[in-house]
Amino acid sequence: MDHFYAIQLKRRKNWIIIAIAFFAALLLWTQKDTFFSVFSNEQQPVALSKGNVDEPNIALTFNISWGEEKALDILDQLEKEQVQATFFVSGEWAERHPEILTKISEGQHELGMLGYRYKSYLDQEIGQVRKDLVYAREIFKKLGYEDVNLLRTPSGHFNEEIIELAKELNFDVIHWNINPNDWDNPGTTKIIDTVMKDTTNGDIILMHASDAAKQTADALKTILPGLKNKGFQLVSISELMNQVQAETEIVE
Repeated sequence: MDHFYAIQLKRRKNWIIIAIAFFAALLLWTQKDTFFSVFSNEQQPVALSKGNVDEPNIALTFNISWGEEKALDILDQLEKEQVQATFFVSGEWAERHPEILTKISEGQHELGMLGYRYKSYLDQEIGQVRKDLVYAREIFKKLGYEDVNLLRTPSGHFNEEIIELAKELNFDVIHWNINPNDWDNPGTTKIIDTVMKDTTNGDIILMHASDAAKQTADALKTILPGLKNKGFQLVSISELMNQVQAETEIVE
């Protein structure tokens, strides 16, 4: 049966810390440099960070919160290799660059959101987070994107309350488990090596298409054909979600 690892957020904070520490240690032992994976279900709200480990499907994702030049360079590389990706963009950026959203859509890439303003939700009251998400959804609808239900929280920061709010608003929260820190421009070779060495079945790769990520497009020239040569199928987040059946393990 298709499956992926899952952990549910509980209200007892001490047990959360113990459970996360246990699963982090377990997965560090079984899968080098990966995070635990979580997925939303009917009982407890959680967040996806890895798909089915038994299938060679992986998802390439890009965050964009400012700039426009590097996004276009990345779209060119994806088109050359005929690769579909998922782009998470802030509503504030989307308002400023609707023409790039059009290019993303025309390229058959999937669209997700980073809320409206790119500011950590852990630094805001939950009422502010709600307003940010609702307003972001309104912006995307005004721009012609009615069904943007994939959410990546700014900087990947979330807690149980934020996950519950996202579920209430019908968002699927998407995290990641491969992160080459391309936004920090560590060098094209290091970005390539991290992705190529660490990626395994079901992984969600985090990269960036903001103008701060100056080395990402060049790294993709090697990464995209390299991942294909290793037998991976690059799919959208929605495809990754559809290809698995959740088997949620409750951590008391």
